[in-house]
Amino acid sequence: MTTQEKSAALFAATLAAFLTPFMGSSINIALPAIGREFASDAVSLGWVPTAFMLFAAMLVLPFGKLADIVGRKRIFAYGLIVYTATTLLCGFSQSVQQLVLWRALQGVGSSMMFGTGVAILSSVFPPGERGRVFGINVAAVYLGLSLGPFVGGVLTEHLGWRSVFLVTFPLGLVAIAVTYWKLKGEWHGEERGSIDYVGSGIYALALVALMYGLSRLVTPLGALLAAAGLGGLAIFVFWELRARNPLLDVRLFTANATFAFSNLAALINYSATAAVAFMLSLYLQYMKSLSPQQAGFVMISQPVVMAALSPLAGKLSDRIEPRIVASVGMGLSAAALGVLAFLTGTTPIGMIIGCLIVLGLGFALFSSPNTNAIMSSVEKKYYGVASAAVSTMRLLGQMLSMGVALLLIEAFVGSSQVTPKMYPQFLQSVRTALMIFSILCGVGVFASLARGNLGRR
Repeated sequence: MTTQEKSAALFAATLAAFLTPFMGSSINIALPAIGREFASDAVSLGWVPTAFMLFAAMLVLPFGKLADIVGRKRIFAYGLIVYTATTLLCGFSQSVQQLVLWRALQGVGSSMMFGTGVAILSSVFPPGERGRVFGINVAAVYLGLSLGPFVGGVLTEHLGWRSVFLVTFPLGLVAIAVTYWKLKGEWHGEERGSIDYVGSGIYALALVALMYGLSRLVTPLGALLAAAGLGGLAIFVFWELRARNPLLDVRLFTANATFAFSNLAALINYSATAAVAFMLSLYLQYMKSLSPQQAGFVMISQPVVMAALSPLAGKLSDRIEPRIVASVGMGLSAAALGVLAFLTGTTPIGMIIGCLIVLGLGFALFSSPNTNAIMSSVEKKYYGVASAAVSTMRLLGQMLSMGVALLLIEAFVGSSQVTPKMYPQFLQSVRTALMIFSILCGVGVFASLARGNLGRR
């Protein structure tokens, strides 16, 4: 593998890693502007990020398996094409329903890129160079999270919300060009196997039923769908235990307590934090009357702290037992969310920024050490399974977090637009969500501690 080909792989994978979080954090700031143009209620707006998360969570495991069979570069490139094309379509949406549809297809493209980008880097770079390369890749994710609220706010305020998509579109074209013209070769998994189509179908249908059911839980149909979704996930686990080529080797969860509790802690953490940006973006622009640019300046405080401190937290977990570092981080997140749960219409902006900084510190202390604990708890031959589990917990947690947010908005606000008349009900939905998230993080501390001392393999 030549230096030029290595550079092409790193550039393409890193740009792809930047695009998804940048887009997601930018859109959170743009949601009120989208709502005004399409006269949409908060629940409909919530489906703009949720549709993306749902389809990404549904398909990341099947596409990861397919990439091992037909080629990682091929699936990665197809994912870039789908993502870039739907980015342009999002920019020309004529209704919120169209925007949700294109965002769902964006989730399909992202699911094709999520696992394959890192897998390509693992295939191209030898072990001695991977630490630096993965560090650059992770830095791109946090850079996207950090720049998204600021750039998204500036673009939305001065050029309109559609510019968020139209500015991102050329970056996707650049990634496609580099992948096809500079990245040579193809890489497959060690064991080709076959795709578990039945398991994939059960998993996808269960997630759709659960997510839609949560958003409509106040109705009998919503409760029935949510229950069916939970039942479907139980059936998925039962099926995977007996599948010849499982999508996810669930036996690893039952045989390895450290692995199981670390993944449970990750699921809880993402479930408790992913929807915070969505809820606070609406709060800042509706109730505090901030412009998109001003809201972006406030929201950027959390990801900046995450980006700055996550590498240091990872190094700290090499010296101190990861469960201790991660548990402290979860506790800080619980405290910050608990304070935010008492928001009022007159809460000072400085206090909100302070809570977001603590929340960013908590996430930084939790995320890297917890990932370290997961990957260090398994043998080398299980790294692929462990990596897939980490991605799955992240996407499921993000999806469930948005499900809770949509449920509470539906319960308190209903199908009404968020007008000054509805501000008290909207504020109650935000406060209730943040209190639930704080309690979840409190429970997560115990899940994090329950994994026991990791030791080193």
